[in-house]
Amino acid sequence: MMSEGALDDSSNRNTFIPFKDRPEWNDVKPVPQDDGPDPVVQIAYSEQFRDVYDYFRAVIAADEKSERALALTKEAAELNPANYSVWNYRRNIIQELNKDLAEELKYISQVIEDNPKNYQVWHHRRVIVEWLEDPKEELQFTEKILQDDAKNYHAWQHRQWCIQQFSLWDKELDYVDKLLKEDLRNNSAWNQRHFVIKNTTGFTDDVIQKELKYVQDFIRKAPNNESSWNYMKGVVLDKKLMDYPSILEFCHELYSKQIRSPFLIACMIDNYEETLEFGKCNKEETLQKTTQLCNELAEEHDTLRREYWQYMARSLASKYGTEVSGDS
Repeated sequence: MMSEGALDDSSNRNTFIPFKDRPEWNDVKPVPQDDGPDPVVQIAYSEQFRDVYDYFRAVIAADEKSERALALTKEAAELNPANYSVWNYRRNIIQELNKDLAEELKYISQVIEDNPKNYQVWHHRRVIVEWLEDPKEELQFTEKILQDDAKNYHAWQHRQWCIQQFSLWDKELDYVDKLLKEDLRNNSAWNQRHFVIKNTTGFTDDVIQKELKYVQDFIRKAPNNESSWNYMKGVVLDKKLMDYPSILEFCHELYSKQIRSPFLIACMIDNYEETLEFGKCNKEETLQKTTQLCNELAEEHDTLRREYWQYMARSLASKYGTEVSGDS
């Protein structure tokens, strides 16, 4: 079944010439779509759409790989750019006819700019780049797409593939830093920073210390930005929080300034919980602090998750053998 893109395209109706009226297609018998004897919800395809895809099915049935078939795939893609069969068959024709891949890259660039969130068009571009074995336009192209939508998943996915496939790591952290300075809430940029470091230097102790300072500077500017807090947790994902006391010191710094971001308090709770489990501490005092913070979140700063934080307080008290003080 075709997507909604298959419906009437009024912009092309006035100029479209039916294939039966095109002399070069006189030898082809169209193949209508078979919806079965009793289609439940029949799509109201436009006459143009029916005509183009009836001839497209005929071309596939005949396994025709020609210039006219290539042109037909372009018309079919314009009507429904999400159709996998169209792009797959177009690639088969391109290979068979040994077409200019640079020209195809220009074409798919235009298509993507009109359909930036379409998986199939991005996949087609990836295959063309693989055949070219030349990624020189890819970082600039994805940057252009991301200027319009900084969180375009397909653009980021393509960019990551190119960087890994062709080892284009050198300037990526500079690009990410630029994006974060423009918008520190850009979750995709934080994710990209983690991706680059993980696949290059790795999160060594020195890198972790550097990244903690980097992200904490951003958190100070916007303590309620969840993206930067998540990045800080991701930096030490495979480590113990207690091994990096600067994290809790940073949290105390913000808390002492009357900042009550739920992400800040949750980070403090995570630290205290880990200390209770692995560290040498006054368990009664630490548990008291932890449950007090859980109650603060439940009653004031994260009330949408009240039941969760109340459960956390009860669970910690039960696990470490001390009664919970305050509400529960």
